[in-house]
Amino acid sequence: MKRTNTMDAPDAAYAAADRLLTLHGRSFHWARRLLGARHAQRATRLYGFCRRIDDLADDATSPVTAHAALDTIKRALKSGWSDDAEVRDMLQLMDSCHIDASIPLELIRGVGSDLGEVRVADMDELLRYCYRVAGTVGVMMTSALDVTAPEALPHAIDLGIAMQLTNICRDVRDDALLGRRYLPATLVGELTPAALIDPSSEVRATATHALCTLLDLADRFYASGEQGLRYLPAGARTGILVTARVYRGIGTVLREREYDCWSSRAMVGIGGKAAITLRALAGTLGTRRGSPTPAPVPNTRPHGVLPPYPGPAWLAEAGVAD
Repeated sequence: MKRTNTMDAPDAAYAAADRLLTLHGRSFHWARRLLGARHAQRATRLYGFCRRIDDLADDATSPVTAHAALDTIKRALKSGWSDDAEVRDMLQLMDSCHIDASIPLELIRGVGSDLGEVRVADMDELLRYCYRVAGTVGVMMTSALDVTAPEALPHAIDLGIAMQLTNICRDVRDDALLGRRYLPATLVGELTPAALIDPSSEVRATATHALCTLLDLADRFYASGEQGLRYLPAGARTGILVTARVYRGIGTVLREREYDCWSSRAMVGIGGKAAITLRALAGTLGTRRGSPTPAPVPNTRPHGVLPPYPGPAWLAEAGVAD
């Protein structure tokens, strides 16, 4: 179904997306300048839509209100029409970049799951969630960057999952304040979110072990994500590499802080971003000194949950859509 024409993004919709990126997407905002103008605009528009979906869950006055807002956007994605300028812009982007509606619908499904009680049971559930809220973004980004090789998609998914795992490790306290515990029960038992807000020494030790495990897993996903850079247009590779490396650097900061995600928000400073960027521009793809070397994943996924291609039938077969 043809959704809309392929005209450029309306100024107001793009400006709103740019403001969101400037305020909330520090890592990608830094790296965006390394993309060509067309790809930078598309990526910004995609970020703006995804951020809006995320904010509907995080900032809603009630779960009922949030579900209603998400349902309105779901109907727009299915019908191809909306009276909301920012959603219309996403529909235009989907049309011009050939993004199937099933992908952002999975994103909405993942975000919607945050509106209930969040107590992740095991790694399979965690990775499925990470696919929905971040792997889907990787898939959409490949389309926005004019990637046509289907072989790129597993790597794009894996990079999204890696970044979401990093987010989860960085934001343990913030998520706990929202009543969410993404650390799997297989790693931390039945800890409540409340116990993770100001943890006792025993709880902190348990959480630290989980953070170590998840960041090591994230490194494997980052390795797979970087292997997919060769499928990107030459002008987009450095920007995506820098984004990935800056995000991965958050994990390095957490390790250097002995996994302290409670005293302050872990982030990569301007100096660190500049160093990562210079290495990327120089073609130095080695990891930061002191960073653990991840296990390579040349021909296999670093997990057994998700098949490599996200389409409607694939989602059902994978058990991602039920």
